[in-house]
Amino acid sequence: MNPLQIVADRWQPSARFVRRAAFACVVMAVVIVVTGGAVRLTQSGLGCPTWPTCTEDSLTPTPEMGINGVIEFTNRMLTYVLCAVVGLAITAARAREPRRRSLTRLGWAQFWLVASNGIIGGITVLTGLNPYIVGSHFLAATALLTVAVVMWRRACEGDEEPRDLVARPVRQLSWVLVVSTALLIVIGTVVTGSGKHAGDAKKDVHRIPLDVREITQLHVDFVCVVLGLTVALWFVLRAVKAPAGPVRRVVEMLAVLLLQGAVGFVQYFNDSPELLVGTHMFGSCLVWIAVLRVFLSLRDRGELVAPASPADGAGELRPAAQAASSR
Repeated sequence: MNPLQIVADRWQPSARFVRRAAFACVVMAVVIVVTGGAVRLTQSGLGCPTWPTCTEDSLTPTPEMGINGVIEFTNRMLTYVLCAVVGLAITAARAREPRRRSLTRLGWAQFWLVASNGIIGGITVLTGLNPYIVGSHFLAATALLTVAVVMWRRACEGDEEPRDLVARPVRQLSWVLVVSTALLIVIGTVVTGSGKHAGDAKKDVHRIPLDVREITQLHVDFVCVVLGLTVALWFVLRAVKAPAGPVRRVVEMLAVLLLQGAVGFVQYFNDSPELLVGTHMFGSCLVWIAVLRVFLSLRDRGELVAPASPADGAGELRPAAQAASSR
C-alpha cells in the first residue's frame, strides 16, 4: 500500500498545519539560497573537492580541510533538511480532506527540484565552480522558491476556477512585472558570475568573460524598469478601485525593492563586501516572493472547504487510528 495513503488513513491535519508546512518550504528555500551564497562568499565552494562524497576517501570533511570543508559540507546536509520539510508538506497535503491533488503535485514538484538541484550542485563542484553551472544552481533554487510560494498561496485558498479581481489589461501589466523581475534576477546572476567572488581562493576559477561594469549597468537599468512597473501597477490598481489585498501587496513589493536597491547601491560603491553581497542575495529572494504574491493576489479561487470533522491544531487521529492506539 502507498505509505502516504497509510498516513492519510490515520491522520487528519488541520488547514493551519498544511499552511504552515507550505510556508516552512518557502523559508527553507530561502535558507538554501542564502547558505549557498555563504559557501561562495567564504571561499568554500571547493571546501569538499569532490561529490557526492566530501573527499575521495571520506564522506565527511577531514580536520585538514578546515572551516571551508565544514561550511561546504553543512550546506550539503541542509539539502536533507529541505527534503524533510518538503516531505512533511507533501504528507500533510495528501492526508488533508478533501484531498487536493494540486497541493500534492506542487509538493512533489518541489521534491524533484530539490533532487535535480542537488545534482547540479554536484556538477558545480566537479567542474571546478564553472560560473554557468553556478548560475544554473542559483536559478534552480529560485525555481524551487517559486513553486514553494505557489503552494503556500494555494494552501490558503480554495479550488474554484480562478476569477480575476481586475480587468485583463491590469493582469497583463502584472505579467510584464513578473517577467521583468525574472530578467532582473537572471542579469544579477550574470553579474555575480562575472564578478570577483568566484567561490574559492586557492584555485583560479573561471569567470564569465563580460565587463562587470557594463553588465552591472544593465542590471541597474532593469531595476529602474521593475521599479517603474511597480509604481505604475500601484496607480492602476488605485484607479480601478481594486481590492485592498492586491494594493497592499504592491506596496510591500515597492518597499522591498527600495531596500534591495539601497543595499545594491552601497554594495557596488564599496567594492562588493561579502556581508552586503549575502544580504543582496537574501533580498533577491524577498523581491521574487513579493512579485509572486502581487501576481497571485490578482485572482481569487474561493474559500477553503472544511472537512466534515475539522481539527484545530496540528491534526487529529482518524477513528481507525484512535481505536488502534487504545488497544
